[in-house]
Amino acid sequence: MTGERSLGLVLLEMSLLVLLGPLVSGTIQKLKARLQCRRGAGVLQPYRDLTKLFRKGTVQADTASGFFRSIPVLVLAATVAAGALVPVVRAGPPAVPMGDALMLLGLLALARFLTAVGALDAGGAFGGMGASREMTIAPLVEPVLMMVVFSTAVTAGTTELGALAAHRGTSWILAWHAADFLGFAAMLVLLPAETGRIPVDNPDTHLELTMLHEGMLLEHSGPGLGCMVLASHTRQIVTLGLVSALFFPVAAAGAGPAGFLLGAGGFAAKVLVLATYLALVESSYAKLRLFRVPQYLGIGFVCALTALALRIL
Repeated sequence: MTGERSLGLVLLEMSLLVLLGPLVSGTIQKLKARLQCRRGAGVLQPYRDLTKLFRKGTVQADTASGFFRSIPVLVLAATVAAGALVPVVRAGPPAVPMGDALMLLGLLALARFLTAVGALDAGGAFGGMGASREMTIAPLVEPVLMMVVFSTAVTAGTTELGALAAHRGTSWILAWHAADFLGFAAMLVLLPAETGRIPVDNPDTHLELTMLHEGMLLEHSGPGLGCMVLASHTRQIVTLGLVSALFFPVAAAGAGPAGFLLGAGGFAAKVLVLATYLALVESSYAKLRLFRVPQYLGIGFVCALTALALRIL
């Protein structure tokens, strides 16, 4: 059943994304460990790490301004707001206009910008290095994401994710065209870059010279670092939800608890498949040199541009 999603349902879906974000990260870490013949930490380890960070005190550099303390809260708020735009259990536009896929990408870009500003504000060498690298990669990723959104929105006539999912309906499996395959291929290329994973970045490294996203978090501590880490988990599941909404719309689900559970189960299954893909990529490839990353992202650009051209022509 599709139709308008109530404000309560939208807020509930947003809360689910925030709560399940660390679980997705823990699942990826567990899958990587198994693929690499290691035992690895449990899937709930990210929750334990967040609890420990929120209980700690805060240490701030003397060179940081007063704005530095508000950066983690603003980054988390922008990321959580982006999660409100992703349909999870039911297709259809929200009853209250909140934004579309372009606003979602804009909120994620705002969170990335604020993270870089916080790294530069602290005045640390490694933070500035990570911010410059992150801002180098961002212009190579965000325009391609927009082209993928445009390529799927041309047929539906809207960029609202819930409306896009409702337009494709339950027959999306049989309705794939060449543009859909190319757009999905572009998203598979961009997913490691947008989620900060190999071959673009390495979330597990402690070598400052190879850090991108993690390098911008070095000056944060305590609850502030907890907010930044939670924002990273949320950003990851929001990105996976974006792919799910664009190419694997929400299964038709009736109203009531049964429909909610059916929609949530379908979303969880799709996120698990995409998380398995990320774990396989991280276990199969090495991190690229920074100057090779544009060549890698260029593959996604070509796929997205071709998909958009096929839609228009």
